[in-house]
Amino acid sequence: MNSFLTTLTDINSAVNTFVWNYGLIILIGTGILMTFLTKFFQIVHIKEWIKMTVGGLFKKKAHKKGGQGTVSQFQALCTALAATIGTGNIAGVAAAIGTGGPGAVFWMWVAAFFGMMTNFSENVLGIYYRRKNEKGEWSGGAMYYLRDGLGKYKNCKTIGKVLAVIFSICAILASFGIGNIGQINKITINLESAFLSGVDLGTVGGIKITSLIIGIVLMIVGGLIIFGGLKRIAATAEKLVPFMACAYVIGCLIIFFINIEKIGDMFAAIFKFAFGAEAVVGGFVGITVKEVVTQGCKRGVFSNEAGLGSSVMVHSASHVKEPVVQGMWGIFEVFADTMVVCTMTAIVVLSSGSIDLSTGQFLGENADTLVAQAFGNVFGKPGEMFVAICVLMFAFTTVLGWSHYGTKSVEYLFGIKGGKIYKFIFVPMIIAGSVLTSSIAWDISDTFNGMMMIPNLIGVIALCPIVMKITKNYIDRKIKHKAIEPMVSSIPEIQNEYSAKIMLEEQQERETASTK
Repeated sequence: MNSFLTTLTDINSAVNTFVWNYGLIILIGTGILMTFLTKFFQIVHIKEWIKMTVGGLFKKKAHKKGGQGTVSQFQALCTALAATIGTGNIAGVAAAIGTGGPGAVFWMWVAAFFGMMTNFSENVLGIYYRRKNEKGEWSGGAMYYLRDGLGKYKNCKTIGKVLAVIFSICAILASFGIGNIGQINKITINLESAFLSGVDLGTVGGIKITSLIIGIVLMIVGGLIIFGGLKRIAATAEKLVPFMACAYVIGCLIIFFINIEKIGDMFAAIFKFAFGAEAVVGGFVGITVKEVVTQGCKRGVFSNEAGLGSSVMVHSASHVKEPVVQGMWGIFEVFADTMVVCTMTAIVVLSSGSIDLSTGQFLGENADTLVAQAFGNVFGKPGEMFVAICVLMFAFTTVLGWSHYGTKSVEYLFGIKGGKIYKFIFVPMIIAGSVLTSSIAWDISDTFNGMMMIPNLIGVIALCPIVMKITKNYIDRKIKHKAIEPMVSSIPEIQNEYSAKIMLEEQQERETASTK
């Protein structure tokens, strides 16, 4: 077993280094490109996307259930957030700071700012190129806009199909890494630390019995939800995500105000070590800019998944007609995930006392439980238990969301029957996540992230003219109030059906406005 894990670690390390050295350049470059091409949509039209997302949460349209094979806009968001707000927001942020210093937080913000437009572009393309499967369910994602979008370019038919297959395979592998092994691993570590620290049931074949029991319980509960399909996953996410996110942010805010006198030093450290290569106390090697940037961006992607092309698969199942509307939900998804939740975690970690704010040095022994320690410093043992429960809910809902992503990827390659077989493999893998070591789980997740990211970003870059046209079309109609035909689908039948409905709605809106 040990020799197998050693070999696995060596192979993964080589692939991880290669993928992320080039993947990060493409990732940040794509976000910058889409930000400029859409003329800084996330800033210039901030009023519009906040109105359509945060403002829309109080409107029935966002919560309206769709027909067969669809979910509401709010359910699509919650399922996407369920898959993104996971251990990356807690353990991932702590690991980034522990490895790359406080400056890693700055690069998480940078990745998120540009990632907003990457996620926006992915969702726009996802809705525009989606189609119905044999069961009448919406199927969308990078594989479809690679095949049907990029593949329509001259001499690119084969390239589009090949990249679609590569993306699907990588997404399936990623679903076992970021969407299963990494999440379950952190659940197990935190539950054992908070609730089972004094419990020793022995081992079986070198595996802790407590870890095995946790894995089995999670597998049973997960199976009951996952085999219920997207509708059951979305219904679960709709109930858990708002509650868990609000509870965690409130807990972080309490620590924020308790440590209000340190806030200035915390933010100063974030900016100070974002670019510096200062040596840390004790003769340790200095934290280089490359390491800080890499850790910040990698953990940022692990957290919000912008650029992976993953959340597109659930956003495409929304009953929304307008690609840009779902694109704006994508902007909000990244904002809520990184700018809000991850920033709260960073403040908690930097206030824990395990980070020397003057040198950026990590003083602790294990970054995995940094957040739990910080909560424990303020609330005692109940604080550690609270974090363990948050990790449980965050990570478990991530597993649910990623099971859908993996199912859709398998469905693209092998059809609906293949998706059913995939679930029978995915669910038992939950046990593997509970018994693997932490470092291997995280490293595998990082590698699979990068592997699926590259073909997706190639598709987004190649199809950026389509994103620009669709975005301009929306702005001209909704903001400048021009009476022009909407761009909603690459499939003529869907385009004609939805376009007629939207134009009728807009005409009625103009008539109503003119009578006031």
